[in-house]
Amino acid sequence: MHVIEYYGSPNSKVYEYKENKNNHLVQQIKPNAKRFNFFLFLKAVFLPQGYPESVSKDYMQYQIWDTIQAFCSSITGTLATHAVLKGSGVGDESATVVAATMTWLLKDGTGMVGRIAFAYFYGTSLDANAKQWRLFADVLNDCAICIQLVAPMLPKIYFTSTMCAAGLAFSLVGVAGGCTRAALTMHQAKRNNMADVSAKDGSQETLVNLMALITSLMMTPLLANNPLLTWTLFLIFTVLHIYANYQAVSSVVMETFNRHRFDNAVDHYVAYKALKPPQANYSEPLFKVIKYDWLQLGCKLQDLELSEKELEDVMSKCKTNNQRFITQLRKGVVYVALQDQANPQDILEACFYAFLLHKHFPSSAQDGKHFLNEMSGHGWDLTKHHMCADEWRWSQDKAFRTDIKHKVS
Repeated sequence: MHVIEYYGSPNSKVYEYKENKNNHLVQQIKPNAKRFNFFLFLKAVFLPQGYPESVSKDYMQYQIWDTIQAFCSSITGTLATHAVLKGSGVGDESATVVAATMTWLLKDGTGMVGRIAFAYFYGTSLDANAKQWRLFADVLNDCAICIQLVAPMLPKIYFTSTMCAAGLAFSLVGVAGGCTRAALTMHQAKRNNMADVSAKDGSQETLVNLMALITSLMMTPLLANNPLLTWTLFLIFTVLHIYANYQAVSSVVMETFNRHRFDNAVDHYVAYKALKPPQANYSEPLFKVIKYDWLQLGCKLQDLELSEKELEDVMSKCKTNNQRFITQLRKGVVYVALQDQANPQDILEACFYAFLLHKHFPSSAQDGKHFLNEMSGHGWDLTKHHMCADEWRWSQDKAFRTDIKHKVS
């Protein structure tokens, strides 16, 4: 008998056992082990356990570009810190501690309010459009750093308001960047190892920040009285930062549907055949979020504007066909009312018919369940989605019938 044992990845053979004359497995072999000890150590420190099988296929490409952008962001952050300290009065005998403290408190307070407001208005969209908001956060981060660099050049009277604007921008960066990073980590973790993936991402970022810190220590003395060098470095690292971020989010291949990926999948399915996740992701716009206001998913029954008789007929058909949604096109808007027992597959099927209605495709010639089977067979995960459904649900249980009739009438 011949047995090969590996740790983590089948591609890395670590131990080999062979049977001897006494029928015992002996002869433990570590082929080229000494040559790879340091590599294996770095892998254990900075990569999730079980890599590459334990993470998504796009993990390494994303992390490489994410490392580059983190380095650039740390460098430009150093430039901003130098400018802010100078504007706050460090080295200026006429500056007061009270004035600097007030500026800092107002900046932080503005950021706190902005953080709450941004999470309220865009919280749901951060999950559905994680790539777009991730790119938005990094571009806004560069804008905030630019504001901080400009602040010391303005008259003193404008310094506090300028710093508040920068603080507001940084607060939005914190919400958008942190939340979308969590969404991307969830995508990368393929063995319910989100904590491990997140921890190793933190280790990678810490190492990069340490390298950037060493670079900044050597660079800072040169910036003291050289604004031209400061702005030159800012422009160079900002361009590289945005480019690296664009490449990072472009490499991400989400296997779950959001509205834009679903839109592409429906178009491709009707015209040709099922669309695979890489194709749908690579055609997704990254510098804008398409809202799809024409789709009201998870609406109230009243929004359908059906009479009591029409509603009863529709619900009867739903029960007969085991259908858990009602779609209605009205004034260019597709309303979708969902039953309380609707699961992710039901919601995606409802969206399929909603998109057909909006695009004026003949829905009678298409089968929603066949569409979902095709999507599943081509690599899409239908156990969850990011279609941004609202929370209204209807039920045919007797306890709800009186209330439904009352509202419709």
